[in-house]
Amino acid sequence: MIKILEYGKVANEDIFARTEPEIDVEAVVSEIIENVKNNGDKALYEYCEKFDHAQLSSLLVSEEEIAEAVSLVEPEFLEILKKACVNIRKFHEKQVRNSFIINDESGIVVGQKVIPVDRAGLYVPGGTAAYPSTVLMDSIPAKIAGVKEVVMVTPPNKEGKVNPVILAAAYVAGVDKIFKVGGAQAIAALAYGTESIPKVDKIVGPGNAFVAEAKKQVFGKVSIDMIAGPSEILIVADGATDPSHAAADLLSQAEHDRLASAVLVTDSIELANAVSAELERQIPLLERADIARASIDNNGKIIVADNLMRAIDIANEIAPEHLELLLDNPFDYLDAIRHAGSIFMGRNCPEALGDYFAGPNHTLPTSGTAKFSSPLSVDDFVKKTQYTYYTKDALSRVADDVAYFARKEGLTAHANSAIIRTKGI
Repeated sequence: MIKILEYGKVANEDIFARTEPEIDVEAVVSEIIENVKNNGDKALYEYCEKFDHAQLSSLLVSEEEIAEAVSLVEPEFLEILKKACVNIRKFHEKQVRNSFIINDESGIVVGQKVIPVDRAGLYVPGGTAAYPSTVLMDSIPAKIAGVKEVVMVTPPNKEGKVNPVILAAAYVAGVDKIFKVGGAQAIAALAYGTESIPKVDKIVGPGNAFVAEAKKQVFGKVSIDMIAGPSEILIVADGATDPSHAAADLLSQAEHDRLASAVLVTDSIELANAVSAELERQIPLLERADIARASIDNNGKIIVADNLMRAIDIANEIAPEHLELLLDNPFDYLDAIRHAGSIFMGRNCPEALGDYFAGPNHTLPTSGTAKFSSPLSVDDFVKKTQYTYYTKDALSRVADDVAYFARKEGLTAHANSAIIRTKGI
């Protein structure tokens, strides 16, 4: 049963405690990365047989396999995928940054070019659930950014096939190449390249502890989006909230993972008790009831605050991945929210709407990192290059200032490089 904590009556350590994965996979992942780095495809085939129990003749998903997968997916779901793509594109197209140029002084031009990375790698989990939504959310911003090639890796099943809904989503989103490989070995392949899998410049996408650790270890060789922790939802709700709605929304994250965190913050003890009872009613009805039960019992909590502004303060301190405002006037509180991955406004905006369909990205900062990081966006797939141009006359006007500054740092060659063009040494 979920814990009910009254703010001010229990220690803050209990209010703000987070469950963190304790599994230590650093050494195992390091060995996998080194093996893939040294042995390429051979290591990937071996790991596929060892971990996925599949014997593959090729790592690349063929066009025939993609066509077969699309034919197996219900036409209704294909249409929903396409509708979701429209919404995701519409939102992310607004994020596109433009290059700029400043030339308002005679003889001086400075500017910035916005350039997409050449190749992006997308990791899509297999395992306990298939997430076609991840394919859309991670590939569409890359395409909008102008990335030339989007490469997807995802583990196969025992028959050596990829879940059809994953391939259908990749087809709709326009992913360029798909490979049957998962786990830390897939991250290593994207980071270093193999005979089959090209090296990428950026790796994005969620995964288990092994994937997260692999992304951490290859960072610097390639760029990554983030080190994602367990899924999180925090709901701020008042006494007028329907407890069945709040419970359903808490469970929408609890069913992801036994380590997922589902938190309700409310100013109503009556709602707290009603939601607790409603969770007990709804959990047995879920297909993933055992996972949701473990998440709610071990990591779930209901925090009772003395007022809604205090509830917002608590939410800011926790900085959740997903924040729901189950309130009549959510925009009254929007300016007060400083730390959250994605905010869902009002009584008719469940977090699941954002997971699949609304358009804002669902790859979000977790574990409190929303205090300093952002959702995945078009920005993640571009880099900025600066440029500077001065005529001789323009340099002459500032050369003494540049040289003076350089000498203050004890760097006379810096100073000379400016002065020699205007006065000689």
